[in-house]
Amino acid sequence: MTNTAADLIADISDSLAAVLPEQRWFAGKDRPIRAVLPVRATDLAGSDPRLIHAVVEVDQGESYRDRYQLMLGVRSDLPEFLGHAWVAACGDHAVYQAVHDPELTAVLLDLMARGVEVDGLGFATEPGVTLDTEQRSRPVGAEQSNTSLVYGQTYILKLFRKLAAGRSPDLELHRALTAVGCKHIAALLGSIEGALGADPVTYGMMSEFLRSAAEGWAMATASVRDLLADNQVIEGAPGHAQPNDPADAGGDFASEARRLGHAVATVHTDLATALGVSVASRGYLDALAAGMQRRLHRVVSQVAELAPHADVLRAAFDEVRDVDAPVPLQRIHGDLHLGQVLRTVSRWVLIDFEGEPMIPLADRIAPASALRDVAGMLRSFDYAAHHVPLGDADPEIHAAAALAWTTRNQEAFCDGYAQVAADPRKDAALLRAFELDKAIYEVSYEHANRPAWLPIPLAAVARLTS
Repeated sequence: MTNTAADLIADISDSLAAVLPEQRWFAGKDRPIRAVLPVRATDLAGSDPRLIHAVVEVDQGESYRDRYQLMLGVRSDLPEFLGHAWVAACGDHAVYQAVHDPELTAVLLDLMARGVEVDGLGFATEPGVTLDTEQRSRPVGAEQSNTSLVYGQTYILKLFRKLAAGRSPDLELHRALTAVGCKHIAALLGSIEGALGADPVTYGMMSEFLRSAAEGWAMATASVRDLLADNQVIEGAPGHAQPNDPADAGGDFASEARRLGHAVATVHTDLATALGVSVASRGYLDALAAGMQRRLHRVVSQVAELAPHADVLRAAFDEVRDVDAPVPLQRIHGDLHLGQVLRTVSRWVLIDFEGEPMIPLADRIAPASALRDVAGMLRSFDYAAHHVPLGDADPEIHAAAALAWTTRNQEAFCDGYAQVAADPRKDAALLRAFELDKAIYEVSYEHANRPAWLPIPLAAVARLTS
C-alpha cells in the first residue's frame, strides 16, 4: 500500500464524516457535516499494521471549523477483536481507530520514552521520568471529551480530541502544580506536543494511573443510596414519617466532603503560589455580571420553566456589581465536580484541569475567582443527591433526605476548604451568583441533552432563589 498518510485521509473523508458523529468526543453532533478535510497526517510506524496520526478539519457550514486529532491504524487483515473499531476500506486494507490496538498504541509509549520527534510531533517525558515500554494499553471505557489509554496498571495517556491553538491548560497546570510540590494531583510523566501553523498545540499528556482510586461521584452517590435505603417508609406505619439524619446513615460522606474541601483549597493555594494572583477590578465584576445576565436571557428564551425565577435571578447577578470586598483572581480548575476528583487510600486527587471543553481556550485560561470551582462542587453535591431514582421511596421523604444530604455535605466541604483558605461562605453574594449561573447552565444542558434530568437544576434554582 503506497498511499501517503495525507492521501489516505483524503480518500476516506466520506467515511470519516459518517463515523465522527458517533464518537462521544465529537462536539458537532447537532449539525450536519459537509466535509472532513485533512490538515496534517503523519506516519508514526509500520506498514502492516501501520499507525497514522492525523488532524482533520470538519466543515459544518460555519466560519470556524473544529479540528480533531485521530489515531488511525491500517491493516490488510483486521482481527476480529478490532472489528468494532473499523472506519473505512482503502483498497484491500482496513482503516480503523488505532486506540483499540495495543500493538500500535505501544508505539506511542516507545516514542515518548525515547523522546523522539516525528514530523513536528514531539514525544517527551517530564524531567527525571523513565517509562517502562513493556506496558500494554487498553482504552478507558467511560470515554468523554477525550480518549484515555491505560498502560498496564501504571500510566494513563490522555489524547486530546478536539484541538485548540495553545498549550493545554491540563498540561500547563499539572506542570505548575508539580513545580510547587502539590500533593493533590497525579504525577505528570510525559506529553505529545507540536504545532498547527504558528500556534502550539497539545496532543496528549501521560500521568500516573491511580489504580486503587475511587471516583468521587461513585462514592457520593453510594452514600446517597445508603441514606435513601435507611429512609424506606414501612407501608401503613403510624405517625408522620421523618427522614433519617444523614449523619446516622451507614455511608455518611461528610468526613470525605470535608477532606475534599481541604484538598481543593490546597490546590487553589498552590496554583496561586505557582502562577500568581491579582485583585478583580470593578470592570471585571461588571463584565462577570453581564455574562451571567446574557446566559440567563438566552436560557429563559429556551426553557419556559425558568421564567418565573427570572427577576430574582437578574437581581442576584446584579449584586455581583456591588461586591465591595477584594475578589482575588487566579488560575482555577474550571470544570470542577465530583467526577473530576479521585479518592486514593491516602488523599483526594483532582484530575482533568482542561476546563469546560465547550468554552474557548482564551476564556478557560483567564484568571477567575476560585469561588467558581467551589460553586461547581456545591452543585455537584446537589446532583449526586437528587439524581438517584425514587424506586419505592416516598417522594416527600426522598426529597427531604436528599436536601439534608446535600446541605450536610456542602457545609462539610466548605468547612474543609476554610481550613486552608478563606471561607467561601463569607462571600455569599458572589458564591450564590456562581451557583445560580452554574444551575442555569445545567438547565440549558439538560433541556438539550437529558430532559429527564431537567427537574434537578430547576429545583435548585427554585431553592436558591426562594
